[in-house]
Amino acid sequence: MKLLTVSPLLLAMMALTTVAGEGNTDTIFPSCPRGWTQYWGRCFYYVSQPMIWGDAQENCQSMNANLASVHSPEEYLEIQKLIFDDSKASERTWIGGTDAQQEGYWFWMDGTRVTYTNWCQGEPNNSYGNENCMEMNFSGNKCMNDQSCYSKFPSVCVWKI
Repeated sequence: MKLLTVSPLLLAMMALTTVAGEGNTDTIFPSCPRGWTQYWGRCFYYVSQPMIWGDAQENCQSMNANLASVHSPEEYLEIQKLIFDDSKASERTWIGGTDAQQEGYWFWMDGTRVTYTNWCQGEPNNSYGNENCMEMNFSGNKCMNDQSCYSKFPSVCVWKI
């Protein structure tokens, strides 16, 4: 008798494990709030309202998040896709890199290490001694740039699941 009771449960668990292992598990086990995009255990959100970098970070914090960190070329492309899908453009956008505490020492606002960058050629250059915040989708190459924190751009927030 117990075998018959356990078997359907075991089969259901095996079926879910098989389905979860194939394709996008977000539809089976949603982990990100509505409107956020999941990628490798993190949730990303595009904020279309242009703001200065500090206000963008504060806005992300109001959602229990930070300006996005980027850890691989694939993740950079995924964030670019998120921006394009929401804005129908490849706009210059704030992400969470800054060297405001010490020039040339870049860190992410979410506390993770900077292990990947996609700087444009000649960047970061701290033009006019006043570029301490990181943007993406700069120039025709859609790469990273150091920019004055007082420029107003849309932004991308991130939080870890």
